[in-house]
Amino acid sequence: MKDDFSQVAAIVRQSRSSFYWGMRLLPRAKREAMFAVYAYCRILDDIADEPAAPEEKLRLLAGWRSEVAALYDGHPSQPVSRLLARALPRFGLERAELEALIDGMEMDVRGCMRGPSRDELGLYCRRVAGAVGLLSVRIFGCPEPQARRFAEVLGEALQLTNILRDLKEDAVLGRLYLPTEALDQAGITIRDPAAVLDHPALPQACEAVAQEAEALFDQAAMLLQDCNRRRLRPAVVMMATYRRLLERLRQRGWQSIEKRERLPRLERLWIVLRHTLPLAR
Repeated sequence: MKDDFSQVAAIVRQSRSSFYWGMRLLPRAKREAMFAVYAYCRILDDIADEPAAPEEKLRLLAGWRSEVAALYDGHPSQPVSRLLARALPRFGLERAELEALIDGMEMDVRGCMRGPSRDELGLYCRRVAGAVGLLSVRIFGCPEPQARRFAEVLGEALQLTNILRDLKEDAVLGRLYLPTEALDQAGITIRDPAAVLDHPALPQACEAVAQEAEALFDQAAMLLQDCNRRRLRPAVVMMATYRRLLERLRQRGWQSIEKRERLPRLERLWIVLRHTLPLAR
């Protein structure tokens, strides 16, 4: 079991994700569970992004759907699912949310995310980000309805921010997550990802999505007022980190998207301290 955790922790560390900082705030049992959830997400995401035929990717994702079934039948075979098995009875992790993540990756593999409708984008966000949030709040010890709603709204805000940050990388993979409504409103009628990124009206479409993300962050902050903020502090750190990232993206503008925007390490550390120390008093 120790070797399982070492393998899972290595996946989390290598990702260099901002989530890592929030997860380090947790007690050991919760931290192990969150590492397992994040590593599971990372594995699925890598399958969707790898340079393989769609049929092969779908086969691998189907394999993980079978592994989730085995997990809930008490027979997990992979390090990450064995760690998840330890978390199931303690935190009540929902099978539907683990399967929703696979559903989201299948949307990527099947080519659905190429100027999707806003409803399709909302479904995608619910599957790949909302599911993570709903699994997380259970681990944090906040299964109540208001915390679940907070998780869904925050998850969509985080995902829209990721979409705006990763425009170039996604286009290389043939994906364009900007919704068709925002593209149409900006006068962009093409849907080829690379061509859209070269379109002079791209900033208008991006700013529309950025404003929507900002509104979702506002909504999440309001929902947080009715939740146990202390237990949700890793999510509070994530909200502050990604909100700052969104601010930097808007300040930079949408004409220069070649470089992937990241918060400096010291700024991320400051956010962690600022949102942790007051809660520890």
